[in-house]
Amino acid sequence: MMEPQESSIRYSRWENSHPDEVHVASGPSTEEASGWQRVSQKLCSGKLGIAMKVLGGVALFWVVFILGYVTGYYVHKCK
Repeated sequence: MMEPQESSIRYSRWENSHPDEVHVASGPSTEEASGWQRVSQKLCSGKLGIAMKVLGGVALFWVVFILGYVTGYYVHKCK
């Protein structure tokens, strides 16, 4: 499935003596964009994508749990 490339159009009008200028620039290079698209498609879809999301969720849970545990320990520490 091919998606249209994004492009940016910049219109500038400096003075009446100069002609109007229109600049059309395409987005990132097609090689670079297709490489990133392939990597993101592979990591974010299908069974591998689901596994990555589950592992990311478990890792985030443990990071929050450990931060909460350490914070609670220092907040409620006996003097």
